Amino acid sequence: MAGDRLTDVLVEMADTLVDDFDVIDFMHVLTERCVELLGVSAAGVLLTNQRGELRVIAASTERTRLLELFQLQTDQGPCVDCFRTGRRVTVPDLPAETPRWPRFAAAAAEVGFAAVHALPMRLRADVIGALNLFDVHTGTLDEEKLRVGQALADVATIGLLQERAVRRRETLAEQLQTALNSRVVIEQAKGKLAERLQVDMDRAFAALREAARSRNRRLSELAQAIVEGTAEIPSTP
Repeated sequence: MAGDRLTDVLVEMADTLVDDFDVIDFMHVLTERCVELLGVSAAGVLLTNQRGELRVIAASTERTRLLELFQLQTDQGPCVDCFRTGRRVTVPDLPAETPRWPRFAAAAAEVGFAAVHALPMRLRADVIGALNLFDVHTGTLDEEKLRVGQALADVATIGLLQERAVRRRETLAEQLQTALNSRVVIEQAKGKLAERLQVDMDRAFAALREAARSRNRRLSELAQAIVEGTAEIPSTP
């Protein structure tokens, strides 16, 4: 792993942590950088809402997002266990763990994942979610990469908590709930774009993100405008 690239990514993430940063876009950057730096096939992020329930906030691919949703619906899997215990859960051979998580293991195999590594997103005793790393091949993730993954998760957690959220837990809950609500609108916009542009959901989301950045608009704001029909449909990147 190139040290210079890791430094660049940490600086990039730190630079994003301004007072009014876009939580959803920030989480997607986290998943993309994990895939790039750690050599995994995909990554996803689960965060808690106001009631302490886990929700999917970001995923590097559509199939990963759907698998994360299935994991929450069935209430079983390494990522759920990671959140509940606040400890890393490493599963180098997911098919071998079928008796432990039968429905999740079957769903993961169906979309081609054979290994998963779940890292807690926590600050001291405060666990707010989990960063999940998926691979299409069985095998362990070496300790250095796991440490880097945890470092990225920690940076993201600090960004979410910030000073005002550390002082007031309800502020964090409101911020996360807003992000989770925005996620619903973004999914609607993705579906509309996918149908209009005749592309898959991953390309539709890429077009949405690129358009938001090029127009200097928040991702959720542009998604809402597209759903309402008050913004023009972006082209594919």
